[in-house]
Amino acid sequence: MSNPPQPHSSDPDILVVGAGFFGLTIAERCAADLGLKVLVIDRRSHIGGNAYSEREPETGVEVHKYGAHLFHTSNERVWEYVNRFTSFTDYKHRVFGKYQGQVYSLPMNLGLINQFFGRSHTPDEARALIAEQSSEIATDQASNLEEKAISLIGRPLYEAFIKGYTAKQWQTDPRELSADIITRLPVRYTFDNRWFNDRYEGLPVDGYTAWLERMADHPNIEVRLETDFFDVADEFKGRVPIVYTGPVDEYFGNSEGRLSWRTVDLEESVVETDDFQGTGVVNYNDQDVPYTRIIEFKHFHPERVKTHLPGKTVIVHEYSRFAGVDDEPYYPVNTAEDREKLLRYRDLANKEPMVLFGGRLGTYKYLDMHMAIGSALSMYDNKLRPHFADGAELKSGGVDE
Repeated sequence: MSNPPQPHSSDPDILVVGAGFFGLTIAERCAADLGLKVLVIDRRSHIGGNAYSEREPETGVEVHKYGAHLFHTSNERVWEYVNRFTSFTDYKHRVFGKYQGQVYSLPMNLGLINQFFGRSHTPDEARALIAEQSSEIATDQASNLEEKAISLIGRPLYEAFIKGYTAKQWQTDPRELSADIITRLPVRYTFDNRWFNDRYEGLPVDGYTAWLERMADHPNIEVRLETDFFDVADEFKGRVPIVYTGPVDEYFGNSEGRLSWRTVDLEESVVETDDFQGTGVVNYNDQDVPYTRIIEFKHFHPERVKTHLPGKTVIVHEYSRFAGVDDEPYYPVNTAEDREKLLRYRDLANKEPMVLFGGRLGTYKYLDMHMAIGSALSMYDNKLRPHFADGAELKSGGVDE
């Protein structure tokens, strides 16, 4: 049996593949807490993964280049950690939905119910109305997404606010989608229209890119951009621990088959008006409207109004479709076939020497930002710190965490 390759004196102590929130959290903790020499590589030309943002040059409006990113969490440790690198505004995310020429306040709440059904309801009256309408189908008898949704909120609300939007998101008739896709459809019997229920919510005062750059700003961290892991893998595999946050199927050469993802196309434009839609996000629930929503970024930071060019605004039309080989994967489709493939990839990952898999792509899970950070902190606590500080064996894997 041959001996494993020995680290070179110039090798980092750990290699992190991917400069998104998961990878940078790992890098920062290893560098700042343990004093390790960390190399972070990313195939893109910028750090931050999908959270990357930049100012649109004509208007000065900060644009989230990979779709709207709204930070929220109820995790005290995550909140304490992220506040080391940025302060947050008091922004509270609210979403509106357009259906048949009218705009409604989402998520489904007492205001929407009153407006949609054309009269005032008390909370008890609204509960009784939805209970009556949803009694058409028993939830445990639902055989597809449409039946499941109707069993939860009734047919009128389903057809207005779920059916068309879901069909566009999945490019599939909801009657052909699994009932498992939705576990619940919340209806608030108050006028509360905050999109998130978390204790903490806001946007980074100086923007996402500034926040992410501060995480990477440590003398023990080197970031190499426009560097593909597979071009340099042989230099590091077997020599130093690797935290890999790219697609798990790609790591293994798609040997068990490609995992399926949804992606989004984002069409950005500058519009000659001070205010295009009066809020940050409007969903388009009619199925004959091809895009799922329009984002107007200046509403995310109203405190910056004096830094924006008057008379112009930046909007993005968002379209959803299945991801091709060269597309950026956003949301795991997670069919039964995908789950079978993932189990096989987990087995392979557990056998890969000194490699931990994490993040949205590495675990084939949709992770909000706070979830990615929390997951990275857990990996650091449970695997990396015990290995480097106490000499514990580094057990590979992590796909299932």
